[in-house]
Order: sequence, then structure tokens, then C-alpha cells
Amino acid sequence: MNSILIKNAQLVNEGQIQTADVLVKDGYLHTIGQNLNALADTVIDAKSQYLLPGIIDDQVHFRDPGLTHKGDLYSEPRAAVAGGVTTFMEMPNTVPNATTQQLLQQKYDTAAQKSLANYSFFMGGTNDNLEEILKTDTRSVCGIKLFMGSSTGNMLVDNPETLEAIYKQSPMLIATHCEDEATIRANMQRVTEQYGENIPMRAHPEIRSVEACYTSSSMAVELAKKHNTRLHILHISTAEELALFTNDVPLAQKRITAEVCVHHLWFDAAQYETLGAQIKCNPAIKAARHKEALFQGLLDNRLDIIATDHAPHTWEEKQAGTYKGAPSGLPLVQHSLQVMLAFYQQGKISLERVVEKMCHAPAICFQVEKRGFIREGYWADLMLVDLNQNQTVAKDNIHYKCGWSPLEGQTLPGVVTHTIVSGHLAYQHGKFDESKRGERVLFSR
Repeated sequence: MNSILIKNAQLVNEGQIQTADVLVKDGYLHTIGQNLNALADTVIDAKSQYLLPGIIDDQVHFRDPGLTHKGDLYSEPRAAVAGGVTTFMEMPNTVPNATTQQLLQQKYDTAAQKSLANYSFFMGGTNDNLEEILKTDTRSVCGIKLFMGSSTGNMLVDNPETLEAIYKQSPMLIATHCEDEATIRANMQRVTEQYGENIPMRAHPEIRSVEACYTSSSMAVELAKKHNTRLHILHISTAEELALFTNDVPLAQKRITAEVCVHHLWFDAAQYETLGAQIKCNPAIKAARHKEALFQGLLDNRLDIIATDHAPHTWEEKQAGTYKGAPSGLPLVQHSLQVMLAFYQQGKISLERVVEKMCHAPAICFQVEKRGFIREGYWADLMLVDLNQNQTVAKDNIHYKCGWSPLEGQTLPGVVTHTIVSGHLAYQHGKFDESKRGERVLFSR
């Protein structure tokens, strides 16, 4: 494998920014220091650029297998790498659902052939697959995913006895989607009585309401406390849910952790009028007070991780014309860093905290082995960012297979100029080098 020497970078890592050189050799971070003169196959002068660890996105939907007209394990990892995401953890609600060890392994096999980024896949839980869940290898699988809500229909885990058994016996971290099914159904019935089939998109946060989120999240936390389960609640979307989480111990010691997604920090309910189905997702984007509270929860460490919940649909699917017809989900994995850099530019968060929440914290939370930090002996997952450049999100620079973004037309700060994945210079100045695939991520458990 080629060696890479990065010179004169502003290295952002573990709460500090300092000028440094980095030597990458045989896939790993070999030397970090000043004025390195080592021989290398590739030398990058990174003067005036920032060197960050690669982002670890712990929640994506890449649609492979079964829904590959929306995205797949070739297209979406490329988009991720273009945005500085070097590792992803992908969800089991593909077709078929990854709810057996055999189906889970098939996804790993596909990624090994197609993915430019490093990868891991969640094992899916159902009401009747506890035996399969218990076979999951803790060292080579990121976690168990439970839909404690109706987001994906047939993967809804709503049997109380099953939930108790999974929380009690799970060999590893459980990641949950928390929305209460009964609450959503009652809300849907009420809104349908009001509007008939002409439900406006702005009703989405009424249907998938604050109450629906809190009822489910609080139950998940209660179960986790009862069984001392390692619980990670995905995409927190309400101010009310923040009361369920603490910041009184370091992340590595927490048994219950939480994630916030970039779209719940960036958008609010007022934008349904202009963006409509483009920002329809589960859990719903809600009133502006929630995004402000979530940002504070992120800064005070009640929320631990920033992710995307990247969930592409075709433009045609999104423009179905009716509320019920339009699927939920946003494509975001290429632009998550730029969204957070916009907040940095606004003075709302430091670069060091962006790196902490997008790179370090996912590695700590999931016990990722030798990734998420710029440390000698760790895998070389890196990106160079030019903060002197801006980029307007447009069709011609979007790499998602679906070809659109809810951020189109917005000018965001920072351009990722280089992305190194497990020591391989996978992306530079808009061009991909696909001569090497990403690595399967391992976990120190």
C-alpha cells in the first residue's frame, strides 16, 4: 500500500488544534510530529487546511439489498467519502430485513466487494428472532437495532415479553428507534378525520408527535435501567426527551447514550411549507424550540453523537403528491460535516467539538477498535478540509444515487479536498480512487 505524508496541516484532534505532519504507512498512522522528512509515495502540502479524523456515521440506510434504485453499497459510500465520512454503520431494514445471521453476512459480503468506506451493519430485532440475535458476534458487528415504533412496519418490535427478553439478554449495544405506535395511530386517525386524504405535510410532527417520541424513549430507558442494558437511542428529536439523559459521567462509562441528527438541528417545522416531503422523516422534524434545545443538549453532553440517518428515496417517490404517499427519509451523508461547519461559522460550536461529536464519540460509544482519533498506531481514517472555500449544494456535485438533497441551493462552508480510508487515498479534489475497498470495522468488546 502506498505511503502518504501530509505536511503543515492544522490537526484537529482530542480537543486541540496544532500544526503537524502525519505519515501514513501500510494503512495506519505511523508518525505524527513536526517537520517530518520521511520518504513517501504521496506528499500532500496541507498548509492552511485542517486535518480531521474521518467521520463515523452510526446511522445510515444505504438500501442494499432490495431497494437499490434509491441507493446501494457502491453509490452511498462514495457519497459518504466525498463528505469526509470514512466509516458507516448501516441499518437492517433492507429487503429482506437483516434479521438472521445469514442475511446479515450477505450484507458484509456485498460491502466487501462494493464499499469505498469502512463498514459495519446492525443485526435487526423482531418479535420472534431472539435466538438469532443472541448469535451476533460482539467483536465484528456494531449492535442490535430495534424499531420500537412503526417506522418500518414489519420490523416493529412491540411485544412486551420480547422487549424484556432482548434487553435482558442482548450480548451488546442495542440501538433503538423510539416512537410509540399506538400514539401515532391515534394521531393519524384524528388528523385524517380533520383533513380526509388531503393531509398537509405540516401535520407530520402532529402525527409523529412529541408524545409519541417521549413515550417510547422513556420506556426504552426504563427497560435499560432495569436490565443494565447498553442502550443507544437514535435520532432524538424533542426537547422533552433530553430529560432522559445525563451528562454526569464520561461517555465511556455511560450505559445509556443518545444521538442527534443533523437535520433535527438544521431544519424546523416552518420549512414544511417550502420543502414539503423533502424533509419528511421519522421521527419528524418539529417546531424550532426543539432544534434549539437539541443543540444545547449536544453542547452539554446529554446528547453524545451527531449522525445523519441518511435515508434516500427517489425524487419521484418523494413527490408522490400526498402526505401518506410520500416516504420518510432524507439523503444527508455527503453534507453532514458542512452543516456542522455552518454552525461553527455561526459561532455555535467549535471545530474541536464537531470532531468530538462526529469522530471521537461514535468510536467511544461503540468501542470501535483503532478508529475515530488521530493517534499513532490507529487506522489512517482522515480528511483534509479547506475552510477558505464554500460550496453550493447542486445537482452536479451531489453523489447520492437519488440525485437530490434537501440542502440544494444552500451555500455551505468548507470543502473536503482529500479523504483517506484505512490508509487509502480514496478521494481527492472531486475524484475517487476505487482501487481499494473499505475495511470491516472491529470492536474492542
